[in-house]
Amino acid sequence: MLGLLGFYDEFDDRAGQPNGSIRAAVQHAGRPDEADLVTYLDAGHVLIDVMEGGSDVLTGSAHRHSAGCSSLVTDGTWLWRLDFAHYVETHHVLLPEAFIEHVRALSHRMPPLVTAQFAPHYNETMPLVGWASAVPWRSTADVLEPEPREVMSRIEFDAALRARARDRPHGTRAERRKPRRT
Repeated sequence: MLGLLGFYDEFDDRAGQPNGSIRAAVQHAGRPDEADLVTYLDAGHVLIDVMEGGSDVLTGSAHRHSAGCSSLVTDGTWLWRLDFAHYVETHHVLLPEAFIEHVRALSHRMPPLVTAQFAPHYNETMPLVGWASAVPWRSTADVLEPEPREVMSRIEFDAALRARARDRPHGTRAERRKPRRT
């Protein structure tokens, strides 16, 4: 079975998620290599891409992983939500020591996903995270290996938000409308 990261009660309407409450996992400060851990989480292989939008469950604000936040990501050994990197980066959520040791042993570099080794763990893990309806892997012969993907950094996300706000027309909605014909 895959190790599970970031499956908190606040993210699902079903109680008793594998990682408990996120509020209990929030820390005042992160580890010295937190930035490298976040980069590792960002580099994970997208397993299931979910088209939805969400906000930070603690603050209610949008973040760089708001689009597709509950998509599932893996390194072949651990499974996490796409937005988990945000919670590590912003709220310094507690990470299991086994995960930290695993990432450090890989020098913070995402390994390639070997489908033949990963598929049995996928089938065991999906029901535990609420994806019992996910199609089980029966054969790995026709599976395409994922390509590396680009991830926007927190600084880039914040700059894009500022630029979008700066480029909006000023004034109220009523001021921008044309007068009605009477």
